[in-house]
Amino acid sequence: MNKNSQNSKVAFSEMFSGVIGREYDMLKLICPLATEMSRLVGNAVEQFASVNIDPLKVIELGGGTGITTLAILLANKDLSVVSVDNEPTMQSQAQINLSDWVKEGRLSFSADDALTALKMVKSNSVDLVASAYTLHNFEHCYREKVHQEIYRVLKKDGMFINGDRYGLDDIALHTQLIQKEVAGYFKVLTKLNKLDVLEHWIIHLFNDESENHVMRESVALQQLKSVGFVDVMLSSRLEVNALVTAKKRLCTDSQRLPFFS
Repeated sequence: MNKNSQNSKVAFSEMFSGVIGREYDMLKLICPLATEMSRLVGNAVEQFASVNIDPLKVIELGGGTGITTLAILLANKDLSVVSVDNEPTMQSQAQINLSDWVKEGRLSFSADDALTALKMVKSNSVDLVASAYTLHNFEHCYREKVHQEIYRVLKKDGMFINGDRYGLDDIALHTQLIQKEVAGYFKVLTKLNKLDVLEHWIIHLFNDESENHVMRESVALQQLKSVGFVDVMLSSRLEVNALVTAKKRLCTDSQRLPFFS
């Protein structure tokens, strides 16, 4: 890792600890790769924004307490975000954490589930759909419908950016990495005497790894291609986590439409 990259990560961590506070600091302890994925999503948004002149309209799926939302907002001062999350406790924290951006008119919230929220959006009206650690929670059939709706709402040349759990095709290696992940949970949370949190994370991990949820890399990328996405790329793999980007190129209607109906 070069010095500039390391400095960037330190600055990111310090800034987020200040804005998001306890939620970010705890996640950084339990699952540091998750916070790194949020940073990478923000970087990808920044790169996309750097080659687009007009202010970007972004939908974030699964905003949670606002960690990835903040990474997106800081990526470009002109973009606006609709953060979607149907978990009220987490979203209420995000509304408090990110109230300054709400006041600026750059951030609004939807309390619908991802599929319902996307269905309310006009076709070809959104520049970016971004997410971190949300789609892996969906069952396969629901996720496929979400992929279809993401493609529909994106403008021509719009992009889908997702930092998430993408299972390795090598099952044996994937299992070894999961075992390492679980060992990390025990090491951190038993030391902090957070056995209730440990129980929650282990139960959630069983759900993530179930056959009706797990996003296996080759299958997940092919699903995006089958919807119509091009330039589907997986990068920045960190154990079972990776950044996936995909572009919409087949839409012929480039007319600007309202963000929400």
